Amino acid sequence: MDDMAKISVEGKYSIFSFRDTRIRFRTSTKLKKYLRVKEWDNGYLVVDVDYSTLGETEEYVDITSILDDLYIDPDRFLKPIKGVLIDHV
Repeated sequence: MDDMAKISVEGKYSIFSFRDTRIRFRTSTKLKKYLRVKEWDNGYLVVDVDYSTLGETEEYVDITSILDDLYIDPDRFLKPIKGVLIDHV
């Protein structure tokens, strides 16, 4: 499991974590939870989510652009990640 990242929701933030790094980014306050990861493509996530207003829907998350904004080298950070799991906190 050392090669798996996790994604979760905490209030108005999504949390993407891998090993000792935990990245928070703002999401809709209507986002209740991530339901399943449909695709992981080296920094690009396709996920099913549950919104309090929309119900279940498909979303796209670009982790690469978030890493760029944080001055984290996406190539180096993402290379060891083989997949992403839902972390229900």
